Amino acid sequence: MAVFNIGVTFGFAMMVLFQRSVAQTVHVVGDSIGWTVPQAGGAQAYITWASGKNFMVGDTLTFNFTTNNHDVLRVQKESFDACTSSYSIGDVISTGPVNITLDSTGEHYYICTIGGHCQSGQKLAITVSSRKTGASPPSTTPPPPPSPTATPPVPSSNNTSDGCVPTPAPSPTTIPSPPGSSSSNVLASFLMTMLAAIVGLVF
Repeated sequence: MAVFNIGVTFGFAMMVLFQRSVAQTVHVVGDSIGWTVPQAGGAQAYITWASGKNFMVGDTLTFNFTTNNHDVLRVQKESFDACTSSYSIGDVISTGPVNITLDSTGEHYYICTIGGHCQSGQKLAITVSSRKTGASPPSTTPPPPPSPTATPPVPSSNNTSDGCVPTPAPSPTTIPSPPGSSSSNVLASFLMTMLAAIVGLVF
């Protein structure tokens, strides 16, 4: 049972590390001002807010607003520029706060459809990029061995006068195995070492 618990603990730790390596970011739209009609700067307020951020696929936009006072609608650029809901993507969300997961790359446009809120600057445009997973590791494939170009020379009769025939040296690409060793013996030795380590941790 103790060995099983160690395995479960190890698996959980690996899962946490993996999740951290691909963690998503939650962006609170407007930060402290939330999702509202900007009191100063108009639409520039949200342009300034977005300019310092990197939006990636999988990230979340959080629109903080009071239900029925504002709403959120994703639209195409034409509707964003004209502040209309004619070319919408999805439905209007009127219950706040709203969490929207960024599920595609490219330009994303959001507006508030209530009254003249959009015309007064309650609109957001962002650019979403794909999430980078890191550079690929270099290839570890060894180069192919050189092909032989000549046959070993035949020993001359002068070297066999004492009855000893010289043995050709092994090919540079051949690594002789020690007597009695095999891949199964190496694997067995490794498994015994790991088992001894686990038993030492438990007891």
